[in-house]
Amino acid sequence: MKIKLILLIFFLSFYCTGQEIVKPDDKIESGKPRIIIEKGKSVEERFIPPAGYKRIQVKENSFAGYLRTLNLKPFNSPVHYFDGTVKPGKKIYISVVDMDIDKRDLQQCADAVMRLRAEYLYGREKYSEIHFNFISDGKPRFYSDYVKGDISYKKFRKYMRYIFSYANTSSLYDELVPVSDMNKMKIGDIFIQKGTPYGHAVIVVDMAESSSTGNKVYLLAQSYMPAQETQILINPMDDLISPWYELNKKTVRTPEWTFKPGDLRRFKDIIQGEI
Repeated sequence: MKIKLILLIFFLSFYCTGQEIVKPDDKIESGKPRIIIEKGKSVEERFIPPAGYKRIQVKENSFAGYLRTLNLKPFNSPVHYFDGTVKPGKKIYISVVDMDIDKRDLQQCADAVMRLRAEYLYGREKYSEIHFNFISDGKPRFYSDYVKGDISYKKFRKYMRYIFSYANTSSLYDELVPVSDMNKMKIGDIFIQKGTPYGHAVIVVDMAESSSTGNKVYLLAQSYMPAQETQILINPMDDLISPWYELNKKTVRTPEWTFKPGDLRRFKDIIQGEI
């Protein structure tokens, strides 16, 4: 009787605190590895790498670190379009980045990538490094020139709307540097296609590596058309490790687009070792 009482108290202590013990190799009812902690509030806290994998190390205060710690909305939150309506289809994303978007059809795929990059640089007060090329002439428009000393967040958002209006997937593609070897992928890299008439872009927001095999996995985020909240994508190619993607899979099939290794590109300052 005493043993049963002790076990009951032990069970209730975990139940009442709402704590959840999750290991990378835990199993859920479907028999799949349990790699999602629903109560996790960031990319890093919510998505556990597959069994045998550990997150790659990143430099403190790097763009990679920023993406890995992106805040997420509560699990099962829907993606909203710019007008407040809900994006249909559950087999596209697993979580939503907790970042507001304007009530205009502006922040689409490439725009979301530029927004993440600019938010990181703005937060680190690297104002002179915030710039994006226009589609009209291929020349950069600098944040510092636009705001003329007003570094308020309100003015920053106005600058981003200005960029979204005159830059797109094509201009961002030309601005980025090709990654010649997909195996050298880094957090912050972008799969991007110009397309005719439309292209698409998704960004790598986290990576992990197997200590035994050296294989790597990664997470992808996107916005899409019409403008919508940024979302963490599921992996439609592999339910077992979704939302992680295996780096050794050369054709990258996301729920709404397919990319090839040659589509991987990178911001120039990350090439120079910023990450």
